[in-house]
Amino acid sequence: MEAEKWGRRIRAFRKLKGYTQEGLAKDLGISVSLVGEVERGTRVPSKLFLQEVADILKVPIEDLAPKE
Repeated sequence: MEAEKWGRRIRAFRKLKGYTQEGLAKDLGISVSLVGEVERGTRVPSKLFLQEVADILKVPIEDLAPKE
């Protein structure tokens, strides 16, 4: 359940910043399928992954955290 919340937040910010899954994956140096798995909540993102996403999207990592 927690992974789904992270995924929804990441997807929302990615779209807000005008990134496609392909573009974000390329900037992260990972596969598109990995980005998709995180966004669907089937893979729990690591702290490093979250920090790199936050840096690329230019948002504080706290903004990616699921809201309670």
